[in-house]
Amino acid sequence: MPRADAVRNRQRILTAARTAFADEGPAVSLDDLARRAGVGPGTVHRHFPRKDALFAAVVADRLTELTAAAGSLADAPDPGAAFYEFFRRLATEAGQNLALSAALTEPSQVGAAILEAGAGLEAALAVLLRRAQEAGAVRADLTTAELHAVIAGTLVMEQRLPASAKGRGLRLVADGLTPR
Repeated sequence: MPRADAVRNRQRILTAARTAFADEGPAVSLDDLARRAGVGPGTVHRHFPRKDALFAAVVADRLTELTAAAGSLADAPDPGAAFYEFFRRLATEAGQNLALSAALTEPSQVGAAILEAGAGLEAALAVLLRRAQEAGAVRADLTTAELHAVIAGTLVMEQRLPASAKGRGLRLVADGLTPR
C-alpha cells in the first residue's frame, strides 16, 4: 500500500496535469507540471516515468467521466433531447480542453489507455444515437463512426471560429443531424 504522502503527491500531479493539459495541450513539460503541482521533478518521474503516461492517465480519466455522463442519459425519457444534450456537452468540453480535443480529433495519436477509455465512450454514445434515431430525433442514416467524425470536425470548426461566433458551428452541425 502506498504511503499517504505518495498518494497525495500523485493526486496533486494529476490535478495540475489536468488543468495544464486542458489549457495548453500535451506540450507542457514534466518540469512545469512538477512546479504547478508543488512537487519536485523526481516525484513526477516516479509516478509517471514518461509524459505520455501522465497525459494518457489524465485523458482516460476524463473520457471515463464522460462515459458515465453519457450512460446516465441512456434511459432518459426524451432520447432526442438526451442525445443533443450530450453532443453539445462533449463538443463544448472538448472545445475548451486541448487534451480532450486532441484525443477526440486525432485518435491514432493517442495511447492504448486512451483508446480503451474512448471505446467505452463510443459505446455509450452509440446507445444515445440509436435511441435518438429510433425516436426520430436524429437522421437514421448516421452511423456511430460517422458521428465520431462529425464530432471531430465540429471541434476543429469551433476552434477556428472567431470568439464572437463560438457555438455557431455546433448549432449548424446539430441542425444537420436533425432529420428532414
